Amino acid sequence: MVGLPSEDSSDSTYRVDSDDEGNNNNNISNNDDQRVYFVPFRWWKDAQDSTSSESDSKKGILYTATSGTSYAGPMKLINNIFNSDLAFNLRKEEERSLHNGENGEVGVSGRDYALVPGEMWLQALKWHSDAKVAAKGGKSFSAAEDDMADVYPLHLRLSIPRETNSLAVKISKKDNAVELFRRACKIFSIDSEQLRIWDFSGQTALYFVNERDRFLKDSQRQSDQEILLELQVYGLSDSMKCREGRKDEMLGHRANCSSDAPVLSNGCNGTTNSNFGSTSASIFCGRSGEAGSLGLTGLQNLGNTCFMNSAIQCLAHTPKVVDYFLGDYTREINPDNPLGMKGEIASAFGDLLRKLWAPGATPVAPRTFKSKLARFAPQFSGFNQHDSQELLAFLLDGLHEDLNRVKSKPYVEMKDSEGRQDEEVADEYWQNHIARNDSIIVDVCQGQYKSTLVCPQCKKVSVTFDPFMYLSLPLPSTTSRTMTVTVISTDGTFQPAPFTITVPKSGKLEDLIQALSIACSLGADENLLVAEIYNHRIIRYLEELSDSLSLIRDDDTLVAYRLNKDIEKAPLVVFMHQQMEEQYMLGKLTSSWKTFGIPLVARLSNVVTGSDIHGLYLKLLNSFQTQAEDVLEDHDTSESTAVEAISLKEHDASSPTSNGIEKPRDANGVSALSEAELQLYITDDKGIVKESQILMAEAIPAAGMSRRLHVLVPWPEKYVKQYDTQLLGSLPQIFKSCFFAKRPQESVSLYKCLQAFLMEEPLGPEDMWYCPRCKEHRQASKKLDLWRLPEIVVIHLKRFSYNRFLKNKLETYVDFPIDNLDLSNYIGSRNGELSNRYMLYAVSNHYGSMGGGHYTAFVHHGGGQWYEFDDSHVFPISLEKIKTSAAYLLFYRRVVE
Repeated sequence: MVGLPSEDSSDSTYRVDSDDEGNNNNNISNNDDQRVYFVPFRWWKDAQDSTSSESDSKKGILYTATSGTSYAGPMKLINNIFNSDLAFNLRKEEERSLHNGENGEVGVSGRDYALVPGEMWLQALKWHSDAKVAAKGGKSFSAAEDDMADVYPLHLRLSIPRETNSLAVKISKKDNAVELFRRACKIFSIDSEQLRIWDFSGQTALYFVNERDRFLKDSQRQSDQEILLELQVYGLSDSMKCREGRKDEMLGHRANCSSDAPVLSNGCNGTTNSNFGSTSASIFCGRSGEAGSLGLTGLQNLGNTCFMNSAIQCLAHTPKVVDYFLGDYTREINPDNPLGMKGEIASAFGDLLRKLWAPGATPVAPRTFKSKLARFAPQFSGFNQHDSQELLAFLLDGLHEDLNRVKSKPYVEMKDSEGRQDEEVADEYWQNHIARNDSIIVDVCQGQYKSTLVCPQCKKVSVTFDPFMYLSLPLPSTTSRTMTVTVISTDGTFQPAPFTITVPKSGKLEDLIQALSIACSLGADENLLVAEIYNHRIIRYLEELSDSLSLIRDDDTLVAYRLNKDIEKAPLVVFMHQQMEEQYMLGKLTSSWKTFGIPLVARLSNVVTGSDIHGLYLKLLNSFQTQAEDVLEDHDTSESTAVEAISLKEHDASSPTSNGIEKPRDANGVSALSEAELQLYITDDKGIVKESQILMAEAIPAAGMSRRLHVLVPWPEKYVKQYDTQLLGSLPQIFKSCFFAKRPQESVSLYKCLQAFLMEEPLGPEDMWYCPRCKEHRQASKKLDLWRLPEIVVIHLKRFSYNRFLKNKLETYVDFPIDNLDLSNYIGSRNGELSNRYMLYAVSNHYGSMGGGHYTAFVHHGGGQWYEFDDSHVFPISLEKIKTSAAYLLFYRRVVE
């Protein structure tokens, strides 16, 4: 579309701003369709050769692309931090007939393109479509090309240098989306092969005439005056519409289309107005413009806007919403609502929906709607991919506020239940809600659930009834987590053993200890002390049973010490180990003490002297002792062990300082580490400071006999090999994620997801509830129940999860009902007048991963037929293909009984 400057204009740049309504006040002519299509010449020529003769052959102007000089040198990208432009010249060759060629081959190479008006483009599109139908025996329909790509806009700036037989062309990132600018660089590159463009639209010739007239009137005209040309590029997309292998599936759907099914070939630009649709109707399998085609209109992808297109198509096929916006909805627009958007979102959505449901409509480019969206929700500006659920949530809320029938919201004080009947409290909450919120969105999409909070301290129960617009259901695989914890004995009888358990994701420390106790067969006289280990030290003890498991990260390392309940009031001793390590520093070999291994813990029961501490430490090391390989050749191990135990007991009984603590021996019956060879020091909780040495015969200082005693043990070098230091030092993480492992696809029922959503769970630490009785914030337990169901139930499957380190998408297959979603067992209010059964009518799908992917929509469109809306492409889909692991948003409508 070329916009010409007015004669009295002094601005050097002339732009035509057009939106999807097709309004344009500065066009070249008054024709209904003034768009210019940029297409592959071979595609255009094939259609023209079959539909016209040499006598009525179209004439066009041939241009050859050359290196540009008016925009800073040869054909290249001019990149700097302020600007990115693609510049070249189009040298005017001559006016030629389409059939006037050199050996009949002029303009059919892969580097030849054509500029054609919209009417001629549609005729060519229809010819290619009819040719496909004929090739398949008239039994199926295919779009103009099997690999037909979206039409997308490209803006070029034109000017005429002093040599009047050339056009200077500049394509700028300022005028085009980044993705479209990248495509332009590929299309208009002349580095490898000559580029030629045929103009059959007459627009460039008209531009030359107008510029010549202006030059004659204004001798001071500057040669760099520009106009903006908007091209509709067709047949040159690099698969914007088909990602993640969807292309072959799409073609398969089209091949299965019956000849009388109304399938749209949605490849044209949405800037057309309704007049264009009436003169050149959309192409269907059956008759063009038949009633069954209403609403089967695609939305153009403006650059990563498939998320928006998917959500809009689902909402645009919501029965009562469609009826409302096709009626006189403007009388309910509330432009003065401070929470609204001055009615602009409602107006933009209403205009867009009317275009989608217009008879004979062609695919719509939702530019006006997107610009309004970006204005009021900047997070959706630009051309990045977004979440269709987040868009839907904003849109529903925005439409509600723009269409809120309440002009002045009254002040409402919410009251607690105070022992009243649920029915009474629920009705009171609902009446208070609709006193402030009354719109078509509330009428159709809002329901009510019952929220019950219980204080863990005073058991105060608070019941409220809150509105909801949609239900965000967790997938059951996300309601639990696996955790690996290492269990260590405190008497030296067992080696450390890791146990992997499953706990509620939103559970408490109590849940972890209970599951771990079962896994390690904890005795009735034992309990577990859980601690986090970092850098060979205990950095925190997890002792508060009500603490949330969300405080434990996947890369943490936890140990659980088995302690005897009978002496649980005795103080703890924590042993940390050191060994001498050599390292080069500044070219010299130096030695220093380094902490290693897992801290060992025991109770200080009947321990009064330094010798008792030494013996206790050696006892804890029993399970880490290595065995000599030649022991079994000399004597029977079991017999030796029995004799050894007896001799040790006799020795211990005769020792005044043993207190029954058994000294470990090696395989030859010799003490593995004698007390005299070990030096123990009282230290701080980090094991950094050596405060004082623990002497054998001296009593332990009273200060060390408090709640915890920290002891540092430097190991003699010659004894390091007598113990398994690797076993002593290895700890698994809570959860070791495997980035490349292929997990089997999970399957779950939608009802299971609903049960997980309604399950009682504790609030997170960031969502503490203020208890009016305790007068403090408490981590209360929360239980949700459905109370009042809306006409339309939107279900959001929570496939995406986020944390500080990873973003993840769950590919779980959710088995959801299509014809009969029965919520009778989940509804609290037994309202006999309304049905609790629902039927699926739309699905928003997400294919691919977190970073990329593609959104589509499935829509039920009367007569039992489902259609897939893939941006501008719409085609039938069989019922068995509706359920996939890509389902993200489910739209259900109430079944009238």
